[in-house]
Amino acid sequence: MKIITLSLASAAFAITLTNCSAPAGPATQSGALAGGALGAIAGGIIGHQTGNTAAGAALGAVAGGTIGGVVGNQKDQQNYQQQPPPPPRYNGY
Repeated sequence: MKIITLSLASAAFAITLTNCSAPAGPATQSGALAGGALGAIAGGIIGHQTGNTAAGAALGAVAGGTIGGVVGNQKDQQNYQQQPPPPPRYNGY
């Protein structure tokens, strides 16, 4: 139970760090969440093999959340650049 709590707390912390500088788009948020969760799982497994499950899960969550947020942010930037320009405004003339 401690491992799950620590993993979720680490993932939440990683997500918080990725949202500090600017409003995050949907791909940034989902990338950070998925990366943090997968990182926590992988880190917990690796940490268990080396004898420190909690530290492995925490490091994995932070690293995975950061990487997932960066990749998601790049996807948001690509989506933003591909949007068509807004239609011209009607001035009533």
